[in-house]
Amino acid sequence: MNSLARLAIGAVTTGAAGIAYSAGYERRRWTLREATVPVLPEGSRPLTILHVSDLHLTPGQESKKRWVAELAALDPDLVVDTGDNLAHPRAVPGVLAALGPLLDKPGLFVFGSNDYFGPTPKNPARYLRSSDRRIHGEPLPWRDLRAAFVERGWQDATHQRLFLDVDGRRIGVVGVDDPHLSLDRYDSVSGPMTADLRLGLTHSPEPRVLDGMAADGVDLVLAGHTHGGQLRLPGYGAIVTNCGIDRSRARGASRWGAHSWLHVSAGMGTSPYAPVRFACPPEASLLTLVPRPAGSGAARTTPARAAGTVR
Repeated sequence: MNSLARLAIGAVTTGAAGIAYSAGYERRRWTLREATVPVLPEGSRPLTILHVSDLHLTPGQESKKRWVAELAALDPDLVVDTGDNLAHPRAVPGVLAALGPLLDKPGLFVFGSNDYFGPTPKNPARYLRSSDRRIHGEPLPWRDLRAAFVERGWQDATHQRLFLDVDGRRIGVVGVDDPHLSLDRYDSVSGPMTADLRLGLTHSPEPRVLDGMAADGVDLVLAGHTHGGQLRLPGYGAIVTNCGIDRSRARGASRWGAHSWLHVSAGMGTSPYAPVRFACPPEASLLTLVPRPAGSGAARTTPARAAGTVR
């Protein structure tokens, strides 16, 4: 066998092994990540937020549903869902089964493009170049999901300014519809808020939305959509973000401007037509919010860390 043949066989074998790992193991390696973010007023008690995003649920997926339901044992003060829960017209019961125990906690949500429209087969190369073209699948029953969330007490933050009391703290919330579909209208809800904590919610972390929220003094913006890149290269990170933020912000916590923080969830799912993740396991995030350091306007977050696989 000549060297060229050996090289070709090695490349094919390596590629097959990578696909088997990405599709067969890593996309089901459910991981809880934790981060500490200094956004509260001086002297405040810590506040915990469970950030879930991008379930992309289809009928079945029992392992995912069990793992999400077990997150209720973390007993967070607040749950925030930043969208893309659905990936199939019959997925609403599965989403409610997964999130059911968490719906007893105070909760907030906004929806993403894959709550409104089903996934479609796409050329993976499209993600490597910028494009405004959107290909929508069949409409999904997002109204049913919204009604169920609201009935259980979660609040829809889509183009809303809300205030809620959580653990004795007054939290101001502002949210937008999905910027990935150009549905965001931040101007309709913009403006400063007086609260112990000011949260911003958006599915896709587009800079135009983040800039507006930061200008209004929002302390922490929560987003999803990126899947953390979904495919990451060791030592390089996310290959793409599928939105306007840079690759270094594809998952985890980072500063946005002089005052605001951004947390992007890498999410828990994939499109049924691209069921692979590499160096980017599916995750939910437990954020512990703590006071800002006295006299410091540029404190840094502790890096998000995986807290181990939850079974």
